Amino acid sequence: MKPLRQILGAASGSDKIIALSEGDDPRVAEAALMIRKEKVARVLLVGDPQKIADNLANYGTTLEEVTDDIEIHDPNSSPLIDEFRDTLVTLRAHKGMTPEIASAQVRHRLTYAALLVQTGRAHGTVGGAAETTSDTVRTALQIIGKAPDAAMVSSFFFMLYCKEHHTVKGAHIFADCGLVVDPDANEMAEIARASAASYRALTGETPRVAMLSFSTAGSADHPKVSKVVAATHLAKVADPDLIIDGELQFDAAFVPEVAASKAEKSALGGAANVFVFPSLNAGNLGYKIAQRVGGATAIGPVLQGLAKPANDLSRGCSAEDILHMVAVTVAQSDALDQTQKAPEGAA
Repeated sequence: MKPLRQILGAASGSDKIIALSEGDDPRVAEAALMIRKEKVARVLLVGDPQKIADNLANYGTTLEEVTDDIEIHDPNSSPLIDEFRDTLVTLRAHKGMTPEIASAQVRHRLTYAALLVQTGRAHGTVGGAAETTSDTVRTALQIIGKAPDAAMVSSFFFMLYCKEHHTVKGAHIFADCGLVVDPDANEMAEIARASAASYRALTGETPRVAMLSFSTAGSADHPKVSKVVAATHLAKVADPDLIIDGELQFDAAFVPEVAASKAEKSALGGAANVFVFPSLNAGNLGYKIAQRVGGATAIGPVLQGLAKPANDLSRGCSAEDILHMVAVTVAQSDALDQTQKAPEGAA
């Protein structure tokens, strides 16, 4: 778990505030205490204060004991409701949002948490322990919105290999496995570039991007293969320094011996660490097979391309999963800070 420990270590002592939209879920309360112990972030729990207090009591803790690190916001009685109503009307007026509708919507936990981020009261938000991915992502898109310099919003899974049977140890990114259903060549190229940036931000290492297909180096002729070839070219044109190759089958991107026979001219040499799938169908199946059959730890889906971090959880997540996602969210916020501080024209 070295890559994950690096992320947790980097976040240790962070002053970032992360809003957890399902604060009254028992797993979230347990995670909040873990986050507090690890000093990964300052936590803002959105939910019923009494339910949160009851959940914390199950771990021998009272609200009074954690007030320095854990803040509670009840969307039904928050003094921010009127401000958030007006903000939501401003953000969504073009979609017919009225004060009456907004007054009701800001009391929804996902909406409230996203507005905490939009108004600068939190640096990021994590949800999805109980809410669906579609609701979690849609709320983030509508309220936090796309980053000005991002062509699109996509997602990835941070895949960790730490078991004894794993021949390759460390971290990979699989994208897009949770959001973009059928990317065209331009979109696939953007997913590749965004995923490379995410890999660098999370690991500090150089990304090596494989554009995946059922064909390697022209072994098959099909429009779906041509899309991957075009996407690889577009990504190279947009970022000539990016180490990227495609189209490649997974084994040619992952196993050096296979790369030597199937793709001997590939710059990756069978050592890719970012894998871009040609469709959500392939990506979602791929990460679940790696997780359930291969024993990889999968953190995600992590969203990329938003103005500020907002991430989704699996509804089957554990408290430890939530801790990990909060650490990733802090890393994204730190990377965003660095980007905003960079001088004009700098990469």
